Amino acid sequence: MKYTTLGNSDLTVSKICMGCMGFGDAANGQHSWTIDEEHSREIIKRGLDLGVNFFDTAIAYQSGTSEQYLGRAIRDFARREDIVIATKFLPRTAADIENGISGQQHIQRMMDKSLQNLGMDYVDLYIYHMWDYQTPLQDILDGLNHVVKQGKTRYIGISNCFAWQLAKANALAEKEGLAKFVSVQGHYNLIFREEEREMAQLCREDNIAMTPYSALAGGRLSKHPGETSKRLTEDSYAGLKYDATAGADSRIIARVAELADSKGVSMTEIALAWLMQKVTSPVVGATKLHHIEGAAKAAELSLSGEEMAFLEELYVPHVLVGVMAQNTASEASKPHVWSTGNQRL
Repeated sequence: MKYTTLGNSDLTVSKICMGCMGFGDAANGQHSWTIDEEHSREIIKRGLDLGVNFFDTAIAYQSGTSEQYLGRAIRDFARREDIVIATKFLPRTAADIENGISGQQHIQRMMDKSLQNLGMDYVDLYIYHMWDYQTPLQDILDGLNHVVKQGKTRYIGISNCFAWQLAKANALAEKEGLAKFVSVQGHYNLIFREEEREMAQLCREDNIAMTPYSALAGGRLSKHPGETSKRLTEDSYAGLKYDATAGADSRIIARVAELADSKGVSMTEIALAWLMQKVTSPVVGATKLHHIEGAAKAAELSLSGEEMAFLEELYVPHVLVGVMAQNTASEASKPHVWSTGNQRL
Protein backbone atom coordinates (compact mmCIF):
# COMPACT_ATOMS: atom_id res chain seq x y z
CA MET A 1 0.00 0.00 0.00
CA LYS A 2 1.12 3.57 -0.69
CA TYR A 3 0.45 6.45 1.70
CA THR A 4 0.14 10.21 1.42
CA THR A 5 -0.64 13.27 3.53
CA LEU A 6 -4.26 14.44 3.66
CA GLY A 7 -4.07 18.02 2.39
CA ASN A 8 -3.11 20.63 4.99
CA SER A 9 -3.23 18.16 7.86
CA ASP A 10 -0.71 15.88 9.53
CA LEU A 11 -2.80 12.78 8.79
CA THR A 12 -1.04 10.03 6.85
CA VAL A 13 -3.62 8.09 4.84
CA SER A 14 -3.54 5.10 2.53
CA LYS A 15 -4.03 5.86 -1.16
CA ILE A 16 -7.26 3.88 -0.88
CA CYS A 17 -9.97 4.96 1.55
CA MET A 18 -12.43 2.20 2.39
CA GLY A 19 -15.96 3.51 1.93
CA CYS A 20 -18.37 2.04 4.46
CA MET A 21 -21.70 2.99 2.87
CA GLY A 22 -22.15 -0.67 1.94
CA PHE A 23 -21.99 -1.78 5.58
CA GLY A 24 -25.03 -1.72 7.82
CA ASP A 25 -28.44 -3.15 8.56
CA ALA A 26 -30.31 -3.20 5.23
CA ALA A 27 -33.63 -3.31 7.10
CA ASN A 28 -32.80 -0.04 8.83
CA GLY A 29 -31.47 2.19 6.10
CA GLN A 30 -31.53 3.37 2.51
CA HIS A 31 -30.12 0.43 0.56
CA SER A 32 -31.15 -3.20 0.11
CA TRP A 33 -27.68 -4.29 -1.01
CA THR A 34 -25.71 -3.48 2.14
CA ILE A 35 -24.01 -6.32 4.00
CA ASP A 36 -24.36 -7.52 7.57
CA GLU A 37 -21.86 -7.13 10.38
CA GLU A 38 -20.15 -10.49 9.95
CA HIS A 39 -19.29 -9.83 6.30
CA SER A 40 -18.45 -6.18 6.97
CA ARG A 41 -15.89 -7.26 9.56
CA GLU A 42 -14.27 -9.67 7.11
CA ILE A 43 -13.82 -6.90 4.56
CA ILE A 44 -12.56 -4.37 7.10
CA LYS A 45 -10.02 -6.88 8.44
CA ARG A 46 -8.87 -7.71 4.92
CA GLY A 47 -8.46 -4.03 4.17
CA LEU A 48 -6.36 -3.58 7.29
CA ASP A 49 -4.22 -6.56 6.33
CA LEU A 50 -3.64 -4.96 2.91
CA GLY A 51 -2.51 -1.69 4.50
CA VAL A 52 -5.70 0.37 4.32
CA ASN A 53 -5.72 2.79 7.27
CA PHE A 54 -8.36 5.29 6.07
CA PHE A 55 -12.07 4.56 6.57
CA ASP A 56 -15.04 6.73 5.62
CA THR A 57 -18.53 6.37 7.06
CA ALA A 58 -21.47 8.61 8.02
CA ILE A 59 -24.24 8.82 10.59
CA ALA A 60 -26.67 8.65 7.65
CA TYR A 61 -25.44 5.27 6.41
CA GLN A 62 -28.04 2.72 7.46
CA SER A 63 -29.16 4.89 10.38
CA GLY A 64 -25.82 4.72 12.14
CA THR A 65 -25.28 0.97 11.88
CA SER A 66 -22.38 1.49 9.44
CA GLU A 67 -20.61 3.52 12.12
CA GLN A 68 -21.36 0.84 14.69
CA TYR A 69 -20.00 -2.01 12.54
CA LEU A 70 -16.85 -0.04 11.71
CA GLY A 71 -16.20 0.99 15.30
CA ARG A 72 -16.46 -2.53 16.66
CA ALA A 73 -14.21 -3.93 13.92
CA ILE A 74 -11.52 -1.32 14.47
CA ARG A 75 -11.53 -2.02 18.21
CA ASP A 76 -11.03 -5.73 17.53
CA PHE A 77 -8.56 -5.62 14.66
CA ALA A 78 -6.42 -2.48 14.94
CA ARG A 79 -4.91 0.11 17.23
CA ARG A 80 -7.00 3.27 17.14
CA GLU A 81 -3.95 5.52 16.80
CA ASP A 82 -2.95 3.75 13.58
CA ILE A 83 -6.28 4.38 11.85
CA VAL A 84 -7.80 7.48 10.24
CA ILE A 85 -11.58 7.59 10.72
CA ALA A 86 -13.84 9.98 8.83
CA THR A 87 -17.56 10.38 9.40
CA LYS A 88 -20.17 12.91 8.31
CA PHE A 89 -23.19 14.86 9.52
CA LEU A 90 -26.28 15.96 7.62
CA PRO A 91 -27.97 19.38 7.65
CA ARG A 92 -30.60 20.15 10.26
CA THR A 93 -34.02 18.61 9.66
CA ALA A 94 -37.19 20.66 9.38
CA ALA A 95 -38.09 19.45 12.87
CA ASP A 96 -34.72 20.65 14.22
CA ILE A 97 -35.31 24.09 12.77
CA GLU A 98 -38.89 24.24 14.06
CA ASN A 99 -37.66 23.26 17.53
CA GLY A 100 -35.02 25.98 17.56
CA ILE A 101 -31.97 23.69 17.38
CA SER A 102 -29.11 25.94 16.26
CA GLY A 103 -26.46 24.92 13.77
CA GLN A 104 -23.91 24.71 16.57
CA GLN A 105 -26.19 22.55 18.72
CA HIS A 106 -26.96 20.30 15.77
CA ILE A 107 -23.30 19.64 15.03
CA GLN A 108 -22.61 18.87 18.68
CA ARG A 109 -25.50 16.40 18.82
CA MET A 110 -24.51 14.72 15.57
CA MET A 111 -20.89 14.44 16.65
CA ASP A 112 -21.77 12.96 20.03
CA LYS A 113 -24.09 10.41 18.42
CA SER A 114 -21.45 9.39 15.87
CA LEU A 115 -18.85 8.95 18.60
CA GLN A 116 -21.34 6.82 20.53
CA ASN A 117 -22.00 4.71 17.42
CA LEU A 118 -18.30 4.30 16.74
CA GLY A 119 -17.39 3.70 20.37
CA MET A 120 -14.59 6.24 20.06
CA ASP A 121 -13.49 9.40 21.83
CA TYR A 122 -12.66 11.25 18.60
CA VAL A 123 -12.65 11.00 14.83
CA ASP A 124 -9.81 12.19 12.64
CA LEU A 125 -11.96 13.92 10.02
CA TYR A 126 -15.49 15.27 10.49
CA ILE A 127 -17.23 15.98 7.21
CA TYR A 128 -20.02 18.44 6.41
CA HIS A 129 -22.05 16.02 4.26
CA MET A 130 -23.89 18.53 2.08
CA TRP A 131 -24.42 22.29 1.93
CA ASP A 132 -27.11 23.56 4.32
CA TYR A 133 -28.92 26.54 2.82
CA GLN A 134 -31.09 26.94 5.92
CA THR A 135 -28.21 27.40 8.38
CA PRO A 136 -25.82 30.37 8.28
CA LEU A 137 -22.32 29.39 7.23
CA GLN A 138 -20.91 31.14 10.30
CA ASP A 139 -22.95 28.80 12.51
CA ILE A 140 -21.64 25.74 10.69
CA LEU A 141 -18.05 26.89 10.99
CA ASP A 142 -18.48 27.85 14.65
CA GLY A 143 -19.98 24.46 15.42
CA LEU A 144 -17.20 22.61 13.63
CA ASN A 145 -14.52 24.72 15.26
CA HIS A 146 -16.03 23.92 18.65
CA VAL A 147 -15.79 20.15 18.16
CA VAL A 148 -12.18 20.59 16.97
CA LYS A 149 -11.34 22.57 20.12
CA GLN A 150 -13.06 19.90 22.23
CA GLY A 151 -10.77 17.26 20.70
CA LYS A 152 -13.69 15.34 19.23
CA THR A 153 -12.27 15.66 15.74
CA ARG A 154 -8.75 16.47 14.58
CA TYR A 155 -9.74 18.06 11.26
CA ILE A 156 -12.81 18.96 9.23
CA GLY A 157 -13.78 18.19 5.65
CA ILE A 158 -16.67 18.96 3.32
CA SER A 159 -18.65 16.96 0.76
CA ASN A 160 -21.02 17.67 -2.12
CA CYS A 161 -20.18 21.33 -2.60
CA PHE A 162 -19.20 23.68 -5.40
CA ALA A 163 -15.72 25.15 -5.55
CA TRP A 164 -17.11 28.60 -4.75
CA GLN A 165 -18.74 27.25 -1.58
CA LEU A 166 -15.50 25.67 -0.37
CA ALA A 167 -13.51 28.80 -1.18
CA LYS A 168 -16.07 31.00 0.59
CA ALA A 169 -16.13 28.76 3.66
CA ASN A 170 -12.36 28.60 4.04
CA ALA A 171 -12.00 32.34 3.46
CA LEU A 172 -14.51 33.03 6.24
CA ALA A 173 -12.83 30.50 8.53
CA GLU A 174 -9.44 32.12 7.96
CA LYS A 175 -10.87 35.58 8.60
CA GLU A 176 -12.51 34.45 11.87
CA GLY A 177 -9.64 32.25 13.06
CA LEU A 178 -11.68 29.05 12.79
CA ALA A 179 -10.77 25.55 11.60
CA LYS A 180 -10.60 25.29 7.81
CA PHE A 181 -11.65 22.40 5.59
CA VAL A 182 -8.68 20.22 4.69
CA SER A 183 -10.50 17.87 2.32
CA VAL A 184 -13.42 17.68 -0.09
CA GLN A 185 -15.40 14.57 -1.01
CA GLY A 186 -17.13 15.00 -4.33
CA HIS A 187 -18.54 12.87 -7.14
CA TYR A 188 -15.61 12.04 -9.45
CA ASN A 189 -14.67 9.07 -11.62
CA LEU A 190 -13.78 8.25 -15.22
CA ILE A 191 -17.37 8.64 -16.44
CA PHE A 192 -18.19 11.69 -14.29
CA ARG A 193 -15.40 14.27 -14.39
CA GLU A 194 -17.22 17.53 -13.67
CA GLU A 195 -14.97 18.14 -10.63
CA GLU A 196 -12.22 18.99 -13.12
CA ARG A 197 -13.98 22.23 -14.10
CA GLU A 198 -13.11 24.20 -10.95
CA MET A 199 -12.78 22.01 -7.86
CA ALA A 200 -9.61 20.22 -8.91
CA GLN A 201 -7.85 23.51 -9.63
CA LEU A 202 -8.90 25.01 -6.29
CA CYS A 203 -7.65 21.94 -4.44
CA ARG A 204 -4.27 22.05 -6.19
CA GLU A 205 -3.91 25.75 -5.45
CA ASP A 206 -4.84 25.49 -1.76
CA ASN A 207 -3.51 21.96 -1.02
CA ILE A 208 -6.98 20.63 -0.18
CA ALA A 209 -7.23 16.85 -0.38
CA MET A 210 -9.67 15.35 -2.86
CA THR A 211 -11.23 12.11 -1.58
CA PRO A 212 -13.96 11.44 -4.16
CA TYR A 213 -16.85 9.04 -3.76
CA SER A 214 -18.43 6.82 -6.44
CA ALA A 215 -14.90 5.98 -7.58
CA LEU A 216 -16.18 3.02 -9.64
CA ALA A 217 -19.54 4.58 -10.58
CA GLY A 218 -21.54 2.14 -8.47
CA GLY A 219 -19.62 -0.78 -9.98
CA ARG A 220 -20.04 0.23 -13.62
CA LEU A 221 -16.33 0.81 -14.11
CA SER A 222 -15.48 -2.66 -12.79
CA LYS A 223 -17.78 -4.78 -14.96
CA HIS A 224 -17.33 -6.10 -18.51
CA PRO A 225 -20.43 -5.89 -20.75
CA GLY A 226 -23.02 -8.38 -19.56
CA GLU A 227 -21.61 -8.70 -16.03
CA THR A 228 -23.83 -7.62 -13.16
CA SER A 229 -24.07 -7.57 -9.36
CA LYS A 230 -26.62 -7.17 -6.59
CA ARG A 231 -25.75 -3.49 -6.34
CA LEU A 232 -26.04 -2.86 -10.08
CA THR A 233 -29.43 -4.54 -10.01
CA GLU A 234 -30.83 -2.95 -6.86
CA ASP A 235 -29.10 0.43 -6.42
CA SER A 236 -31.81 2.68 -7.84
CA TYR A 237 -30.06 5.83 -6.62
CA ALA A 238 -26.95 5.02 -8.65
CA GLY A 239 -29.26 4.28 -11.55
CA LEU A 240 -30.63 7.81 -11.33
CA LYS A 241 -27.06 9.11 -11.57
CA TYR A 242 -25.78 6.96 -14.43
CA ASP A 243 -28.55 5.39 -16.50
CA ALA A 244 -29.30 8.51 -18.56
CA THR A 245 -25.73 8.66 -19.88
CA ALA A 246 -25.14 4.92 -20.15
CA GLY A 247 -24.72 5.06 -23.92
CA ALA A 248 -21.96 7.64 -23.94
CA ASP A 249 -20.35 6.20 -20.83
CA SER A 250 -20.25 2.70 -22.28
CA ARG A 251 -17.58 3.76 -24.78
CA ILE A 252 -15.30 4.83 -21.91
CA ILE A 253 -16.06 1.66 -19.95
CA ALA A 254 -15.12 -0.35 -23.06
CA ARG A 255 -11.74 1.38 -23.08
CA VAL A 256 -11.24 0.50 -19.41
CA ALA A 257 -11.94 -3.13 -20.30
CA GLU A 258 -9.62 -2.99 -23.30
CA LEU A 259 -6.73 -1.53 -21.32
CA ALA A 260 -7.31 -3.96 -18.44
CA ASP A 261 -7.20 -6.93 -20.80
CA SER A 262 -4.05 -5.68 -22.50
CA LYS A 263 -2.25 -5.24 -19.17
CA GLY A 264 -3.60 -8.43 -17.59
CA VAL A 265 -5.27 -6.64 -14.70
CA SER A 266 -8.85 -6.01 -13.60
CA MET A 267 -11.05 -3.12 -14.71
CA THR A 268 -11.15 -2.04 -11.06
CA GLU A 269 -7.38 -1.63 -11.08
CA ILE A 270 -7.42 0.48 -14.25
CA ALA A 271 -10.28 2.77 -13.18
CA LEU A 272 -8.84 3.34 -9.72
CA ALA A 273 -5.27 3.75 -10.93
CA TRP A 274 -6.50 6.53 -13.23
CA LEU A 275 -8.31 8.22 -10.34
CA MET A 276 -5.44 7.87 -7.88
CA GLN A 277 -3.21 9.78 -10.29
CA LYS A 278 -5.71 12.65 -10.04
CA VAL A 279 -6.64 12.78 -6.34
CA THR A 280 -5.36 12.17 -2.80
CA SER A 281 -7.33 9.05 -1.85
CA PRO A 282 -10.55 7.86 -3.53
CA VAL A 283 -13.31 6.42 -1.36
CA VAL A 284 -13.86 2.86 -2.58
CA GLY A 285 -16.79 0.82 -1.37
CA ALA A 286 -16.47 -2.92 -0.87
CA THR A 287 -19.11 -5.56 -0.24
CA LYS A 288 -16.95 -8.54 -1.24
CA LEU A 289 -13.36 -9.43 -0.38
CA HIS A 290 -12.23 -9.20 -3.99
CA HIS A 291 -13.45 -5.58 -4.13
CA ILE A 292 -10.93 -4.38 -1.56
CA GLU A 293 -8.25 -6.71 -2.91
CA GLY A 294 -8.63 -5.18 -6.38
CA ALA A 295 -8.56 -1.69 -4.92
CA ALA A 296 -5.34 -2.43 -3.06
CA LYS A 297 -3.73 -3.73 -6.25
CA ALA A 298 -4.69 -0.49 -8.00
CA ALA A 299 -2.53 1.46 -5.56
CA GLU A 300 0.52 -0.28 -7.04
CA LEU A 301 -0.43 0.36 -10.68
CA SER A 302 0.84 3.39 -12.58
CA LEU A 303 -0.58 4.43 -15.96
CA SER A 304 1.43 6.23 -18.62
CA GLY A 305 0.43 9.56 -20.06
CA GLU A 306 -0.71 7.82 -23.23
CA GLU A 307 -2.85 5.39 -21.24
CA MET A 308 -4.39 8.22 -19.23
CA ALA A 309 -5.23 10.07 -22.45
CA PHE A 310 -6.70 6.90 -23.98
CA LEU A 311 -9.11 6.61 -21.05
CA GLU A 312 -10.02 10.31 -21.04
CA GLU A 313 -10.42 10.98 -24.76
CA LEU A 314 -14.10 10.10 -25.20
CA TYR A 315 -15.50 11.98 -22.20
CA VAL A 316 -18.34 14.41 -22.85
CA PRO A 317 -19.76 16.94 -20.34
CA HIS A 318 -22.41 15.64 -17.95
CA VAL A 319 -25.19 17.44 -16.12
CA LEU A 320 -24.99 17.36 -12.34
CA VAL A 321 -26.76 14.43 -10.71
CA GLY A 322 -27.46 13.09 -7.24
CA VAL A 323 -26.92 15.36 -4.25
CA MET A 324 -25.15 18.01 -6.35
CA ALA A 325 -28.20 18.37 -8.58
CA GLN A 326 -30.00 19.58 -5.46
CA ASN A 327 -27.26 21.98 -4.38
CA THR A 328 -29.41 25.08 -4.78
CA ALA A 329 -31.51 26.96 -2.25
CA SER A 330 -34.74 25.96 -4.02
CA GLU A 331 -33.87 22.26 -4.45
CA ALA A 332 -32.04 21.57 -1.20
CA SER A 333 -35.18 21.11 0.90
CA LYS A 334 -36.62 18.42 -1.38
CA PRO A 335 -36.34 14.76 -0.32
CA HIS A 336 -33.24 12.83 -1.37
CA VAL A 337 -31.72 9.48 -0.48
CA TRP A 338 -30.18 10.74 2.78
CA SER A 339 -32.99 13.01 3.95
CA THR A 340 -35.29 10.72 5.93
CA GLY A 341 -34.91 8.52 8.94
CA ASN A 342 -31.14 8.80 9.23
CA GLN A 343 -30.56 11.18 12.12
CA ARG A 344 -32.12 9.25 14.94
CA LEU A 345 -30.83 10.39 18.30
